[in-house]
Amino acid sequence: MARLLHRLGLAAHRHRLPIVLLWLLVLAGSILGATTLAGTTAINLSMPGQESTTALDRIKDEFGMTGATARVVVKAPDGQQLTTPENAKAVGELVANLAKLPGVASAGNPLDPAAPAVNRDQDLAYSTVTYRARMGEVSAEERTALLEAVAGSRASGLTVEVTGEAMMTTPEVGGVSEAIGVIVALLVLALTYGSLVTAGMNLLTAAVGVGIGALGITIATGFMELQSTTPVLATMLGLAVGIDYALFIINRYRQELRGGAEVGAAIGVAVGTAGSAVVTAGVTVVIALVGLAVAGIPLLTQMGIAAAATIVVSVLVAVTLVPAVLSYLGRRALPRKQRTAAAEVQESGFYRGWIGLVLRRRISALLLGMVALGVLALPVLSMRTTLVQIPAADSTQARAEALLADGFGKGFNGPLLVLFEGGDPVANAGRAAETIGRLDDVDFLAPPRPNADGSAALLTVFPKSGPTSEATEKLVADLRAHLGGTAAVTGQTAVGVDVGAALNAALPLYLAVVVGLALVLLVLVFRSLLVPLVGVLGFLLTVGASLGATVAVFQWGWLAGAVNLDTTGPLISLTPIVVIGILFGLAMDYQVFLVSRMHEARHRGGSARDAIVTGFRQAAPVVVAAALIMLSVFAGFVPAGDPTVKSIAFALAIGILFDAFVVRMVLVPAALALLGNAAWWLPKWLRWLPELDVEGATLTTRNRTA
Repeated sequence: MARLLHRLGLAAHRHRLPIVLLWLLVLAGSILGATTLAGTTAINLSMPGQESTTALDRIKDEFGMTGATARVVVKAPDGQQLTTPENAKAVGELVANLAKLPGVASAGNPLDPAAPAVNRDQDLAYSTVTYRARMGEVSAEERTALLEAVAGSRASGLTVEVTGEAMMTTPEVGGVSEAIGVIVALLVLALTYGSLVTAGMNLLTAAVGVGIGALGITIATGFMELQSTTPVLATMLGLAVGIDYALFIINRYRQELRGGAEVGAAIGVAVGTAGSAVVTAGVTVVIALVGLAVAGIPLLTQMGIAAAATIVVSVLVAVTLVPAVLSYLGRRALPRKQRTAAAEVQESGFYRGWIGLVLRRRISALLLGMVALGVLALPVLSMRTTLVQIPAADSTQARAEALLADGFGKGFNGPLLVLFEGGDPVANAGRAAETIGRLDDVDFLAPPRPNADGSAALLTVFPKSGPTSEATEKLVADLRAHLGGTAAVTGQTAVGVDVGAALNAALPLYLAVVVGLALVLLVLVFRSLLVPLVGVLGFLLTVGASLGATVAVFQWGWLAGAVNLDTTGPLISLTPIVVIGILFGLAMDYQVFLVSRMHEARHRGGSARDAIVTGFRQAAPVVVAAALIMLSVFAGFVPAGDPTVKSIAFALAIGILFDAFVVRMVLVPAALALLGNAAWWLPKWLRWLPELDVEGATLTTRNRTA
């Protein structure tokens, strides 16, 4: 692989103009395609074949519930009722205005005797506003018009708020916090290189890769349904790895220049050595992302494939566009003082002292690091997940849901739907209602509702507890056991329970598949059994501590203010499996970048201890810079992110912190030092395996100087 990439690097140097123009052409085409072919993304997440998903689709067909809905909640002034002439008139005017809003198909009057939607005290009611567009397709202009109508109606003295699926928005990229994260990454690059030009070049090439990847996903939405968080996650991940991958190649190129190599030769060696590590790391990340298909949820599978495609683009940019641009920069990639002839850079004493301390106190360092990460992982034992997104505390959605919970009960915001079909569905629903009402956690039931031809009936069950509570989840199981398959239990809460159960069941298989494939790849790379095993065990500590910290902040509320979190509750169901997949890929990145330099030193004849010291001193500075960059990019998506992106970005940021600075900088060197020569042992029965030569050991002296 090193020889192939070496030739690719030399080709990029010789044909730099066509390569740069080709990438710019692809970028321009992606921009054009995204502006003309883009579609919409899906806000909801479901799993085909599950009882709740199938029944929900049947309800939409049988009862014509295809449009997105919003609930406009109205509360009378203190001490008054909505049924007084003055308040009833204000409610009627509000409903009339709602019915005239753009995109609205209908708006129900909560005071209509034929279909009342008012509480027993008659001081709280809600109007159901149905849109012609499906959930996720209500435009920003239509939502703005609804909010303006709600705000205008408050002049009558009524308290009016709005919630519902029509108010759900897709996450966006490009806020202030994300920009700050990119600026921090640029500063880290500038400090690492000692050159603002090189730092800017690194960031721009990464931006080209992530731009093409993200725009490609936007184009894909015109042909398939993708989950709404997919573009954001792909952008976040693509930007972080794009910067890091370019950093590793540029850093090796600069080392070769300082060693006296000519520009072309330096590019060839950089792509042949660091580029091999980049390709290996990229393949590992792709395996982890594509492996999300194990969960069996199409939208999650598509999310993984889309993000993996962005990683592939970032790798291709790193091994083609980056060397082409380096060819234009030449020796200007170095600080001005280092551009003349061969130059040696004085090594920082920090890393020499760090690795010396870790190796001298390797047992203490190993135990202390493992115990610290183990303690941080403890909150995982109480982790709960849900698909119900809790709105921001200061939003109209949160205020509306609080009013509904106070006026109708906590379970009103998460009703369960029971679909009866066949025979006499209305009579069957009526008989079932008599016994369902006696189940634990059932607050009240709405009368059975038949469809137009009487072939189906819908029974709505309102729990006593909220939609994210464990009692409501148990009620879903109790209902199914009670009905014995004679009716289907569904609703968004039931869908969330089913998806969460499927994801939890898929996690062990996912870990086995992804870790197994990655172990095989790392055995090929390092020709060792124990080095890959050390890397994987370190990852398990990383992911445990990362998810533990995320539970402590997002579920328990510890230090919630530090991440701009105003509501706490269960993690979004996607968070654990997505975080595990991405963190595994990134953790193996650092394992490859760090240990490949140790392996290179070992291959050149160094002792086990000397290989650790030499490899660490060469790789640690760039690994630290890469981790700080990735940390700043992920952290930039935390303060203003939507609930799904916020928790995932936090878990990734804190996971990178733990993995780079505890696992790779402390635990891995300490463990390898304890293992000694055995760390590089490969059984005879495996020595037939091909050598991938990630370090470029087969590159000849002529390759390095020609």
